[in-house]
Amino acid sequence: MAKKSKKAVEEKPYRKPIIKKRKPNRSIWGDFFLYLFLVLVAMVMVFPIVYAISSALKPLDELFKFPPRIFAQHPTLDNFSDLFVTMGKSWVTFSRYLFNTVFITFVGTAGHLIIASMGAFVLAKYDFPGNETFFKVVTVAMMFTGYVTQIPNYLLLNKLGWIDSYWSIIIPAFASPMGLFLMKQFMEGLPTSLIEAAKIDGATEWRVFSQIVMPNVKPAWMTLIIFSVQGLWNNKASTYIYSEEKKTLVYALQQIQSGGIARTGQGAAVLVVVMIVPIIIFVFSESQILETMASSGLKD
Repeated sequence: MAKKSKKAVEEKPYRKPIIKKRKPNRSIWGDFFLYLFLVLVAMVMVFPIVYAISSALKPLDELFKFPPRIFAQHPTLDNFSDLFVTMGKSWVTFSRYLFNTVFITFVGTAGHLIIASMGAFVLAKYDFPGNETFFKVVTVAMMFTGYVTQIPNYLLLNKLGWIDSYWSIIIPAFASPMGLFLMKQFMEGLPTSLIEAAKIDGATEWRVFSQIVMPNVKPAWMTLIIFSVQGLWNNKASTYIYSEEKKTLVYALQQIQSGGIARTGQGAAVLVVVMIVPIIIFVFSESQILETMASSGLKD
């Protein structure tokens, strides 16, 4: 009997376990109101951008209509053409203002990214005397706005002879504490075993930093690029730069914007020109950040 029961057990067909699908707790109406709320929030957030672009496309008579209309009834590009005509008549050409802004933004962002990343790597993955104290100083420095540090910065830059030069804007951008804090906090989540394995394989410090650490903290430095570009692109630099040929595009555009009622249309076009570059960079960087976060999950 024992042999038969054993044989019956062996011949018993295998049944797959039944996996019950988890039903969402929300109802159809719950999903409807959730998406409706998200749509309303998106409309509120995108409204200022839409209104600014629409105002730049309005002729002068529509800009003074009351009550104001959101969309232009007779859209035109005259405001942009008038803006470039006005810039073309200035002593310094439009291309010079554009070069100054692009140069300051590019060099300042690149230097900030490199210096902040290298400093954050040392603070996050190496122990040395004064490590925690130095990071506390960086954290405290984030509490002071640019208005508080403007006078000390001016005195220091004046001693160095950098007033009325590009370096008066670029060098302070290198030392922004936000970038160091952001990169350090993100690098602390990077597995130390990954770095140790690379060193065992013979990788140098620079190779570990450039080919292992930086690719794995891409979300952090892409976010840093967004903040840095936004700050440098919109920097008027009027406090440190006096020569007209070294002034930035934002400063020149805002001078046109303050030209009175006759330049109201050009002022609307100025607003679009100033905000379009940070918005474009943010849109492209945000997609890369989300993609990187979704595909990079490292555990120690």
